[in-house]
Amino acid sequence: MTLKISVSVRKEGKLYVARAVEIELASQGKTVDEALANLKEAFELWAEHADKEELEILQKDKGIITHLAIAE
Repeated sequence: MTLKISVSVRKEGKLYVARAVEIELASQGKTVDEALANLKEAFELWAEHADKEELEILQKDKGIITHLAIAE
């Protein structure tokens, strides 16, 4: 089975932070690629220890991920 997560990456200070959208999981790195690689490793470890209900979260419809903006 292939598990997939949606990921948000933002620069925070000198590091890039990659966060999973569907589950509480994040990692960081000096580059976007490093942050994503570190998150992938964390995701693999999470999946090894996740219970059935946690894994079911990733099999449900992802819904819509989009951006909203407001003018200040």
